[in-house]
Amino acid sequence: MFILSRVLSLHGDIGVKPNPDRTTQAGDRILVVDDEPDIIALVAYHLARSGYRVSTASTGTEALQSAREELPALIVLDLMLPELSGFEVLERLRADKALADTPVLMLTARREEPDRVQGLSLGADDYLVKPFSPQELVLRVRNILRRTRVKASERGNVVALGAVEIDRDAHAVTLQGRPVELTATEYKLLTVLADRRGRVQSRAQLLESVWESAPDIQTRTVDMHVQRLRAKLGPAGDMIETVRGFGYRLRRPHGDR
Repeated sequence: MFILSRVLSLHGDIGVKPNPDRTTQAGDRILVVDDEPDIIALVAYHLARSGYRVSTASTGTEALQSAREELPALIVLDLMLPELSGFEVLERLRADKALADTPVLMLTARREEPDRVQGLSLGADDYLVKPFSPQELVLRVRNILRRTRVKASERGNVVALGAVEIDRDAHAVTLQGRPVELTATEYKLLTVLADRRGRVQSRAQLLESVWESAPDIQTRTVDMHVQRLRAKLGPAGDMIETVRGFGYRLRRPHGDR
C-alpha cells in the first residue's frame, strides 16, 4: 500500500489541485486497487482533483488489508491482480460485516459479458472497462456515492458520521452496517458529541450533559468512557479527538455543515 504522493511521484510533480463537486461529499476516502502503476496514477490524479482522498493497493491481499484498516467510502477494483483476483477480493469484502456495504466499482480490461455478469452478481455496484475516460470514472464514483447516501437518508432519523451511523429511532449505532453494542451512557456520550461535532466539549460540559452532573461522578470517568467508546468504534474511533488540557471534540466529517 502506498499513499497518493508516492503514486504521483511516478510521473513527477503534477501539482494536483482539488476541484470538488459541490453536490457530493468531497474528502471521502477512495481505495484504488490495480497492479498497473500508470493506471493507479491516472485514477488517483483525477479522483484527487475532484476532492477525494486516495489510497492505493497493487495486490488483492493489500486491497483487503487497506479496506479493513481505512474503511473507505468506495473501492475501485481491478479484476486481474496478484495473489487474489478482483473476484476473490470482492467475495471477501461482501463476506466481511464491516465492509459488506462498501460500494465497489470494477475497473478491468476484461470486457466479456460473463466477466461483467460475474462481477455484478458478486455485488459490484458498477463495471467500467479499460481503456476508459477518467472523467467518466469520476462521474461513476460520484453517482455511486450519491446513491449510497440517498439510501442512507431513507432509513429514517439517521446521523451519518463517516463509517458510523446513529439511528435515533432505533436507539442503535452501526459501523459500516455492523451493529455496535454500546451501553446507555456510551450511546448518550456519542450522540452528545455528534450533536456538537466540530466543537470542543470540556469534561465539565460532558459531565453535565451525559451524567447530568451527578455529584459522585469525577472527570476521569469521562476519559474512561471515551476510551471505551473509541475502542468499540475501531478505526472510526479516531474521529473523537482529544483536545489536550480541555476535553474532547468529534471531528466534523468532510462535507458536513
